[in-house]
Amino acid sequence: MRLTALLVAALCWLAPLPSLAQEAARIVAEHRDQIEKPSRQTIGPVIAALAASGDPMADDILSAWEDKRLVIRKTDGAMFIAAPDGDGFALTALDGTAAGRAAKADLTELKPNAGVRALIATALVQFTLSDPDPEKRRAALASIAQDPTAEALEPLRAAIATEDDPALKAQKQRLERLLTLRFDPDSAARVAAIDSFGADLGLDLRGALNPLVATTRVASATPPEANIARELRLGTDIPEDEAYGLLVAAKLAPARLTLEEQRAALLANLKDGAVGGVPVVELGSQDARDRAYTALEASGAVPAAATDDEAKAALASAKFYEIYAEPAPAVTDAAEAALARIDTKVGAMQAADLGLDALSLASIYFLAAIGLAITFGVMGVINMAHGEFITMGAYTGYVVQLYVPDYTASILIALPLAFAVTFAAGVALERLVIRHLYKRPLETLLATFGISIALQQLLKNIFGTQARPLTAPGWLDGALAINDVVSISYIRIAIFVLALLFLGVFFWLMKRTRLGLEVRAVTQNPAMAASMGINPDRINMLTFGIGSGIAGIAGVAIGLFAKVTSELGTDYIVQSFMTVVVGGVGNIWGTLAGATMIGGLQKVIEFFNPSNTLAAQTYMILFIILFIQFRPRGIIALRGRAAGD
Repeated sequence: MRLTALLVAALCWLAPLPSLAQEAARIVAEHRDQIEKPSRQTIGPVIAALAASGDPMADDILSAWEDKRLVIRKTDGAMFIAAPDGDGFALTALDGTAAGRAAKADLTELKPNAGVRALIATALVQFTLSDPDPEKRRAALASIAQDPTAEALEPLRAAIATEDDPALKAQKQRLERLLTLRFDPDSAARVAAIDSFGADLGLDLRGALNPLVATTRVASATPPEANIARELRLGTDIPEDEAYGLLVAAKLAPARLTLEEQRAALLANLKDGAVGGVPVVELGSQDARDRAYTALEASGAVPAAATDDEAKAALASAKFYEIYAEPAPAVTDAAEAALARIDTKVGAMQAADLGLDALSLASIYFLAAIGLAITFGVMGVINMAHGEFITMGAYTGYVVQLYVPDYTASILIALPLAFAVTFAAGVALERLVIRHLYKRPLETLLATFGISIALQQLLKNIFGTQARPLTAPGWLDGALAINDVVSISYIRIAIFVLALLFLGVFFWLMKRTRLGLEVRAVTQNPAMAASMGINPDRINMLTFGIGSGIAGIAGVAIGLFAKVTSELGTDYIVQSFMTVVVGGVGNIWGTLAGATMIGGLQKVIEFFNPSNTLAAQTYMILFIILFIQFRPRGIIALRGRAAGD
C-alpha cells in the first residue's frame, strides 16, 4: 500500500510536466493566424506569452522564428522548426520531437519583418541572459549595453536573481541601474538609480546621464508646458538670427524678407507708376518700400514675409527657452547634480593623471640626465655627445633583438651590454679628447659637439635613416588603468622603477664604495687626492665611462617607447642639461629635483596648449632662463669648498 501511494504521488507530481512542455505549441496553435501574418502592433502579446510560458521549447521557437527557420509543411499545414540538412531540412515539431526531413520546395518559410524581429530579439534576451554558458550571458549584456532599450529592463531584472557568477551579477546590476535611470516609468526609481552611482566615473554612466540633460531651444509667446532648463536672453544667450529662426519654425512669424526678394516682388507688381498704392517716386526709402510690400501682402499679391521692423517686433513679443528632452524635473535635477559631482571628480582625476604624466616624464629626463650629472655635474665636463651615447644604447638594444627573439631576454641582455658599449665609448672619448681639455670648457664644448655630429653620421651610415624597432616585452604592453580617466603605461612605470633603481645605485656607488670615495676626493681637491695615492687621471676616466654607460642604459629604456633613429639623443640633450643646471650642478638630489620640475612644467604647459608642443618647449625654456636669474646655483646648490670651485 505504501509503495502504491508513493507511485500515485509521483505521478501526480509529474502530471503537469507534459502540459508545460507543450505550452508553447498550444500558444502557437491559438495564435497561428497572427504568427503567419504578424503585425508589430498586435504580435507583442503573443511573443510575450511565449517568452513567459516556461516551456523549454519557447526559446527554440522564438529563435527559429527570428532566423526565418519556422516553416509550414505544404502538404498538411503543420508547423515545424527547420534546420538545414544536406539538400533538405531536418524538421522538429513544436513539442521538441523529431519530425523527419523535407525538401525546401515542400516548405513555406515564415518571414517576420524587421519590427517583429526586434520584438522577438527583445523577448529572447531573457533566455540569453539566463543561458547556462557564461560567455553567452556576457555577450547578451554587451549587446544590451551597446543598444539599450526599455524592453530589455524587465528581462534583465528577472535574470539578476538567478545569476550565480559574482562578476556577471555585478555587471547585470550595474546595467539594470543604467537602464532604470533612463527607461523606468517611475521618476522616483530613476532618481534613486541616479543617486546610487554617486560620483562614479564610468563612461557608460555619463553616456546614460547626458541624454537626460540634453536640451532643445524653442520660441513661445507664453512659457511652454515643458521641463524648462532656462529662459534665454535675446542677443546674449541666443543670437537674433537663430531666435528668429525658432519663431519661423514655431509658426509664430513669417520668414524674413531679404532686400533682393523685396525688390523683385516690388518690380513684379509695378502698375501705373505705383506699387501697392505707393508711388514709385516715393520708393527711395526703405520705409516706403516696406509699406508697399505690406500693402501687397494684404492684397495677397505676394507671400507673407517679415520686414526688418516686423521681425524686430516679433522678436520683442516672444520668449525663448531651453527645454529638457526629459519631461520629469526631478530626473533632470538629479542628473544635473550627478554630472556636477562627476565633473568635480573628473577634474581631480585629470589633475592626478597630469601628475602621473609629469612624474613619468620626469623619470625619463632623470634617467637621461643621471649620466650627465656625473660627467658635467661632478667632473665639470660639458659633453655635447651625451645624447649620442643615449642613441648608441638604443641601437645596442635593437641589435640584440635581431639575435635574441625573446623580448624579455633581449632587454635583460641589452641593458648590461649597452652599459658596456657606451662605457667603452666614453672611456675612449675621455682618453683621446677630454683629458686634454680639462679646465677648458669652451674647447670641450666645441670638440664634443663635433664628435656628436660625427657619431650621428656614423650611426646613419651603419643603421640608415629609417626608424628601427626596439620592442618591449609583452608584459609591458598596455597600461595600468586606475579608472576611466587615470592611467599610465607599463613601460612608463618600468622606466620610473629603473630611474629609482639607478638613483639607489648611484648613492651606493658614491657613498659605499672605494671608487665613490676616490671620485669625491678628486672632485673636491685633485692635488690633495693625488698626494694621498689616488690617480686622478684614472678616476676621471672611470667616472666619465660610468656616466656614459648610464646614458646607454637610458637609451635602451627610452628606445622602448620612442623611435630609434640617429637623432634620438638630440631630443633629450637639451632637457638633460637643463635638468642638471636647474637642479644644481654636482648634486644628484638636485638632478632629481630638476627632472621633476622640468617634467611637471612641460606637462602643465602642454595641458594648457596641447596643440603646439613647440610653444610648450619655448615657454619652458623662457621660464628656466628666468628661474636661473633668481637661483643661478640651481634648486639645491652645493655648499662649502665645492661650491666655490
